[in-house]
Amino acid sequence: MSGARFENVEACVFDAYGTLLDFNSAAGRAKDTLGEKADALSSLWRQKQLEYTWLRSLMGAYAPFWQVTGEALDYAMEALAIADDELRQRLMQLYLALDPFPEVAATLKILKQAGIKTAILTNGSPQMITAACRNAGIDVFLDAILSVDEVQVYKPHPSVYQLAVDRLGVAKERISFQSSNSWDAVGASHFGFQVAWCNRYDRRFDRLPAQPDAVIKSLTELPLLIGIV
Repeated sequence: MSGARFENVEACVFDAYGTLLDFNSAAGRAKDTLGEKADALSSLWRQKQLEYTWLRSLMGAYAPFWQVTGEALDYAMEALAIADDELRQRLMQLYLALDPFPEVAATLKILKQAGIKTAILTNGSPQMITAACRNAGIDVFLDAILSVDEVQVYKPHPSVYQLAVDRLGVAKERISFQSSNSWDAVGASHFGFQVAWCNRYDRRFDRLPAQPDAVIKSLTELPLLIGIV
């Protein structure tokens, strides 16, 4: 862990995809069909998924994340010369049951036992993120699941982060926000949260006009960071 400990944290808010839920697990479970193309498909699918959210936000052309996820998958499959409607349907369903990272449930339980409010703040459509959290068994540890669908624009727009303030009733300075996506950590930091970038894969930080307050390798470091252990 690098960075100073956080102070006066009343709520911990998490990004979902890549932070709590492993988006690579969808293609991973379909390796029996995808074979050696599984990793390439997963990478390109995620890349286009994010690009489409940013472009739609700039264009003022919001569409639910479920639609965007499907459009990104269509691009990735076409780019990799995969023409299989049954496989497409299977991959989309697998996105509703992504694997949680190993430490997620235990960390959320510790936070709840310490009286910290917990929430997800996600690009995900309400139905897809609710299903994913239920399938992962982490819904019981969450006080709220907040979707960009409420504001019809994607992260890192400030109105998305304001959702957490409004719904949880906690001042932004007392919210600890965790994301494994550096651009999301930037957006949350620029908004005014105390931010921990969960750098699971030893990536370089983006050159953008804000920095996280701390860098952690996994969420197991969070309770110590916010001073509850």
